[in-house]
Amino acid sequence: MKRIFVLSFLSVGIFASAQTIGNSPYAAFGIGDVKFDNTVEANVMGGITTAYITDFNNSFNFRNPAANTNLELTTFKFEISNENNFFKSDVNNLSVTKHSNYISNISIAFPITKKMKFGLGYQPYSSKKYSVLVSDTQNGSTTANLFRGEGTLNTVQAAVSYQITPEFALGARTNFYFGNLYDIDELTTTNSELINGYETKNKVQSFNFTLGSTYQKKMANDHKLTLGATYSFGNTGKMETSYTNSTYYYSSPDTKANISIIDENTSEDKQLIPSEGSFGAGYGKDLKWFLGTQFDFKNGETIQFLGKPFAYENSYRMSVGGWYLPNINNFRNYFSRVVYRYGAYYEKENLNFSNQNINK
Repeated sequence: MKRIFVLSFLSVGIFASAQTIGNSPYAAFGIGDVKFDNTVEANVMGGITTAYITDFNNSFNFRNPAANTNLELTTFKFEISNENNFFKSDVNNLSVTKHSNYISNISIAFPITKKMKFGLGYQPYSSKKYSVLVSDTQNGSTTANLFRGEGTLNTVQAAVSYQITPEFALGARTNFYFGNLYDIDELTTTNSELINGYETKNKVQSFNFTLGSTYQKKMANDHKLTLGATYSFGNTGKMETSYTNSTYYYSSPDTKANISIIDENTSEDKQLIPSEGSFGAGYGKDLKWFLGTQFDFKNGETIQFLGKPFAYENSYRMSVGGWYLPNINNFRNYFSRVVYRYGAYYEKENLNFSNQNINK
């Protein structure tokens, strides 16, 4: 019965991998628009998860697998996210609004014993979908260059936590990444019968591991101090990169004809998913409020993009967030029992163009 469940869960993940969720204009580069954490609970608190142990008994923290002390019930989550982004350029005052709806989280978690908890989950890791046409007309001849790409990387996670003492816990998570990413650069001119196309395909099947720890000190008047840390490491598996330079024409909108290969090459790499670490601290009162802060650091990496190496820089992220519950015992007022969450973050991303960092 357990095997059937796991296979069914993986099948859902594979089905969900067909979705394309890249909203950022920078999704064209590298592995696309990387999602920090797609759970609704984490997003609305600015992404704080490292030192966040929920006060409630029906939530599992995958980001820090050690932070699951209070899980007491079997819980299943199916979350869909809606993203709305507005972009504006200084070039010709251009602007565009992009929307996307996608499955952001599927997970199940349950306590094995009072001290040991287990969770299995699916999330999209990164995605890209773009199409940019650049044309230039000189002496009556037009040169058109079409850049397009698509694909999604997904992750299936299995995590376990163990409470060593009432204050201290450790956790571990395995992460399996899978998916395909495509980037295509097509060039043609007015009088050309053929199109020159450069295509890069990255096929990813990779594992890495995350270790986590938490320390929570109970204080007077139901107050508590929480510390947490995580580190992800150990890429195993591979990323197969195939690069093809060819000429062709389209016999229909999606069908190439008269394909002639000019050059093609394949390579393998294990460094697609970078190592990263985080540290967090938080303070709060049981079933009343919580305020936390977090610092994340991610190493850069280099992958193949349109047949050439593309380097990501080191990046970091600083977050602050928390929640407030007016009165959990006030059954006469619904809004007194609503958990109000808040958060913000600043992120120095891993993209750099002409010595200009892309931040958000």
